[in-house]
This record gives sequence, C-alpha cells and structure tokens, in this order.
Amino acid sequence: MTETLELPYTTTIDGNAVKWGRIGNGPALVAIHGTPFCSQVWRKIIPHVADRRTVFYFDLVGYGQSEMRDGQDVSLAVQNSVLCTLFREWGLERPDVLAHDFGCATALRAYFLDGLRYSSLTIFDAVALAPWGSPFVQHVKSHEAAFAGMPDYMHRALLKAYLQTSAHYPLSEEALHVYSQPWTGAVGQAAFYRQIAQMDQRYTDEIEPLYQKLDCPVSMLWGENDQWIPHEKGTELAGLISDGSIEMLTACGHLVQEDRPEAIVAALLKRLS
Repeated sequence: MTETLELPYTTTIDGNAVKWGRIGNGPALVAIHGTPFCSQVWRKIIPHVADRRTVFYFDLVGYGQSEMRDGQDVSLAVQNSVLCTLFREWGLERPDVLAHDFGCATALRAYFLDGLRYSSLTIFDAVALAPWGSPFVQHVKSHEAAFAGMPDYMHRALLKAYLQTSAHYPLSEEALHVYSQPWTGAVGQAAFYRQIAQMDQRYTDEIEPLYQKLDCPVSMLWGENDQWIPHEKGTELAGLISDGSIEMLTACGHLVQEDRPEAIVAALLKRLS
C-alpha cells in the first residue's frame, strides 16, 4: 500500500489553519491539488522527485487536513492569496510548480492577479476556461443544505460514486478511502457540499482575458477520457499560455494521479533534470 504524505506543519492564514508538509532536497517545487481531493493525490508522485527537489505540498483552505468550519470561504477567491502567503512563509521566489484541477486555477490566479512567478509550471486537467462545473455540481449548488444533511450512509455512497467518475479505471479501496476520509463525519460532510456550493466560474472568468504565454516553461498533460473537463479545453488553454504543446494521455480520466501517475513523474523528471 502506498504511504500517505505527512502534513506536520500548520500556518494560519486569514483565520484559516492550513496544513502543509515538505520532503526532499534541492530547489523548491510546490504541488497544488484540486477538488474534491487533497495533497494525498501527490503520494505516488512527489517521492520520485524528492532526490532533486524540496517539495512543498499543502491542503487548500477547507480541504483535507486544513481547517473546515461553518461559514468559511473556501472558494477560488481565497486560494491564490493563501498560495502567496505560503510562498512568503517558505521563502520562495521562483519555484517549480505542479498543479491539477483547482490547483491550476489557483496557480494561474496567483500569476496573473498577484504577480507570483515560477521557474516552470507543470499542469494537467485544469480548471481554467469556461464553461466548467458538472450537472452534479450545479444541482448541489442549488440544494446545499439538503445534501449536507443527508444520512451518513447516503453521503458515503454518493461520495464514492462521484469520486469514481474522476478516474478512467476503477479506484482502489485505498484510493477511495484516502480521498473520502476528509469528507466524512458531521464536519467533513458539510465541508464537502460547502466547497461545491462555492464553485463559481467567475473566478476563472476574471483571469481568462489576461491569459498570455507565461514567462516560464509550461508542461501540460490531459487525460483523453476526462469526464469532468474535456481534453479540447486543454488544447485551447495550451495555445493561450504556452507554445501550444500538450500531451494527451490515453486510457486516462481527470484524476491522472491514479490512472497514469507515471506520466506525471516522467513529465516532471524531464522538466526538472
């Protein structure tokens, strides 16, 4: 069984306790997860580059082991400011960045709105271009309270089914446990529907007109079988922020970290060598 990553450190940012960890040696690499996941998506990835990079990873506000509470703003509006604060705490100026899904939106918002700069950016299956948000997301946004109050057994079944739609291959019991665990119990269940209810396309609409080629190398990958964000969006994004190159991954869904973790490792090793 794959070992999980430890997050032994806590930084309080705008009243939110953010959990993070660090492994490895060398120049810095920051890994930013997406929704509805947590930093454990990197457990099969970053140990393979820890001999050449000091890897910083964290749980976004309202996700994983970071603080979850009623009335909390966990939208994309706050995540880029959290990233900026962590960069300052870690003493980083131009680290390499690895990002997925909402993590890509966070990295791009921090770049175009806050002036963060990167040595390289490796992204895949990004939330970055309209439209995004599945029919399930739209339904939950309209009925958050009803979903948050479901009996536990119903929530667990729905959560498991939803997570499976992110992957092309059946998720292992280990993966389902790792990704489900933060969203269970009274606090976790409410937090799961809270983050969905706060998904708002305006936070990518805000930066979409600003997209241009980044001042660092960009590596982009995309699962050909992504049911959440079609690969055509990846091709479009690559043409806006990079030289247009994109690697399409066969037999791979949105959750590349489970379907094709070796592809992410290979892209990183090629970029970081």
